[in-house]
Amino acid sequence: MMSAMSNARWLTLSQGSRVIMQLISLFVLSRLLQPSEYGLLAMATVATNFAFLLRDMGTAAAVVQKENLTEETTSSVFWLNVGMGVFLTLALIIASPLLAAYFRIDRLAPVLCLLSIVFPITSASAVHQALLERRSGFQTVARIEIISSLVGLTVAITLAFLGYGVYSLVWNTLASAICSSVQLWTTSPWRPKKIWNNAELRSLWGFSGNLTGFNFINFFARNADSMVIGRVLGSIQLGIYAQAYKVMMFPLQSMSYVVGRALFPVMSRQQTEREKMGQLYFRSIRLIATLTAPMMAGLWLLREPFVLIALGDQWGKVPMVLAWLAPVGFLQSLISTTGSVFMATGRTDLMMRLGLLGSVLQVGSFLIGVQWGIEGVACCYLIANVLNGIPHFYFATKQLNSSLMGLFREIWQPVLFALLMTAALYPLFSFLSGTSLAVLIVFAVTTLAGAIIYGALIVIFSKDVVQSCKKMIGMKTA
Repeated sequence: MMSAMSNARWLTLSQGSRVIMQLISLFVLSRLLQPSEYGLLAMATVATNFAFLLRDMGTAAAVVQKENLTEETTSSVFWLNVGMGVFLTLALIIASPLLAAYFRIDRLAPVLCLLSIVFPITSASAVHQALLERRSGFQTVARIEIISSLVGLTVAITLAFLGYGVYSLVWNTLASAICSSVQLWTTSPWRPKKIWNNAELRSLWGFSGNLTGFNFINFFARNADSMVIGRVLGSIQLGIYAQAYKVMMFPLQSMSYVVGRALFPVMSRQQTEREKMGQLYFRSIRLIATLTAPMMAGLWLLREPFVLIALGDQWGKVPMVLAWLAPVGFLQSLISTTGSVFMATGRTDLMMRLGLLGSVLQVGSFLIGVQWGIEGVACCYLIANVLNGIPHFYFATKQLNSSLMGLFREIWQPVLFALLMTAALYPLFSFLSGTSLAVLIVFAVTTLAGAIIYGALIVIFSKDVVQSCKKMIGMKTA
């Protein structure tokens, strides 16, 4: 558990820093760029996210999971990744006019061509990062990610001030990728050799092939909203929805992303000890629920002042979307952790089948919800996530020789505490909103009161969670 805690500590530092930078980006760039610019990037991201699925074909995760790793495997994977990176850049350049025609926006083609350069850059360092994560070198990974995010943010804000519009967002991605790749090569002692072994690559395919299949399916589930909204409702509505979705994703990126990356290499080394894996997983998911439940409850209650403070007046339609997406954020922060269980136990085949079910549910929800605009999409998306979570948790807990009841015992308390916090804050927020106090003061006072209420409930009734938090940040416990 302590190895996972050490991993989580450094990843939390990294992700916390990146979230702070994302918030700075949100506050600054949302005032410099129009919703249509964010919508344009969201359209381009549909294509680049699809291409990212092919970048390493799941081989980087296979390098982390494989029990006995050889030089033939790592070098073969490296050359496969580099070849795929170059291929994807050329494919996106060729496809860019077709995508621009689909979305009916000519400006999309040059944006997509520039973004495509990221693939050979990131592919060339994918194995270096996988090797670092395999040996739990997350202190180094954290440093690289923080520096890269800071460089990308600096470039983006500078270009936005100079009037480069959507290209400031594009260069954010490119600058961060270049900085990360250079650092990974400089830090890692491993260098690829001129080796290509088809047998080694085929040995990874049972794991990586199913993982790639899942990622393909998951791509359509997660990007169908952009494809449907962009096509039916246009770039402005898509920009509004994309900003609401980005706000909702903060806790998912902050917690489950950290825990998933921290757990995967540790759980992969415990493949024959399912009960031990289960204990580690349940302690982790309780920690996630303890942190994301109050975040999403607070976002639901304070969505209007938050958007006004963070984004400004031009994003006035975002709160109505956030009302539905806030609970989605909590659900996804838990559902996404099941992937670590399926990958660590080698059940990427089951993971792929569950991904197919989730894709059908979510794509169907977008096609139905778009009839009522972006709010209808968000509402139906919430329903789809509730239905999607049940089979994911059932099969994940079954892999750990446990049950849904075991999972429920871990998360019921933080959910209840978050609901109690919201009920206590509602009259306070309503009263303060009716006064002449500035929006920022109302938001700050309500947030502070919520933190005190929820924190007190956790300290009094969930002392084991407090101990886990102390371990994660490196504090000594009695």
